[in-house]
Amino acid sequence: MVRDQLADCPDSRVVAAMAALPREDFVPSDARACAYADGALPISAGQTISQPRVVAMMLAALRLAPGMRVLDVGCGSGYAAALIADLVAPGPVFAIERQSALVAPARARLVGRHITVHHADGTVGWPDDAPYDAIHVAAAADEVPAALLAQLAPGGRLVIPLGPDRAQELWLYEGGARTSLGGVRFVPFLPGTA
Repeated sequence: MVRDQLADCPDSRVVAAMAALPREDFVPSDARACAYADGALPISAGQTISQPRVVAMMLAALRLAPGMRVLDVGCGSGYAAALIADLVAPGPVFAIERQSALVAPARARLVGRHITVHHADGTVGWPDDAPYDAIHVAAAADEVPAALLAQLAPGGRLVIPLGPDRAQELWLYEGGARTSLGGVRFVPFLPGTA
């Protein structure tokens, strides 16, 4: 994975964190053999774990550093939240998952890390612990939820996929500006909790 998929990642800390974290611990047992494949994998509740190359691109764009406060929206299996926690330790990570079936398994996988997993609507973020230095969103929206932008600390960064299913683009928001990071394909951003 590191040699074939992450060679162009500009952040060596992200590459090292991904090399150290066993991705197979975050996928269903019947998908372990494919854990390091260059593609998204189904986890449960119609959701996926993002492909390693995209995870690396998103985390590198956020320029995570020790001590940062981070919100992870759409934590799924907890893989990106675990990587984020490793990169910002001892800073806190707050994760939101809309699908109730994914919350308890994510919490179990993330025991011992400085991560709090909430069953909540990602479109409203997690205002109780805002502001955040970085917000990572792993579901596609039509537009950036205003609540997420409002929860960014001054100088904070947000990365989010936007657009319809077959025409999504990954965007980095920073200081009132936005930068395209290229085409992607994510599960849709669904409001409410289920």
